[in-house]
Amino acid sequence: QVQLVESGGGLVQAGGSLRLSCAASGRAFSSYIMGWFRQCPGKDREFVAAIPWSGSSTAYADSVKGRFTISRDNAKNTVYLQMNSLKPEDTTVYYCARKMGWGGYNDPASFRSWGQGTQVTVSS
Repeated sequence: QVQLVESGGGLVQAGGSLRLSCAASGRAFSSYIMGWFRQCPGKDREFVAAIPWSGSSTAYADSVKGRFTISRDNAKNTVYLQMNSLKPEDTTVYYCARKMGWGGYNDPASFRSWGQGTQVTVSS
């Protein structure tokens, strides 16, 4: 059973930074596409960023482009989301997820395994 465990969330002032981590159990971590999503209560889960197994390219939602950076360390089975210049509208629960294949990298329905989420709160 694959497990994804997020950490690093918390409370930060607007303009500040946080780094989220997602540790994955199980083998073949490096074979998977890893993604970050976020979801506010009553809203659909929203794509944030994705990275393929090689880490050679990345994809971001327009709302976070230039502020957030996704990276991965396959030796540590961990994917990161560095969040800079945080805004109050970034406040929500952030989830990491994994899938096989790059197609649908920004579609939460195409991801099979999910973490439990970590809360990020940005105060104004």
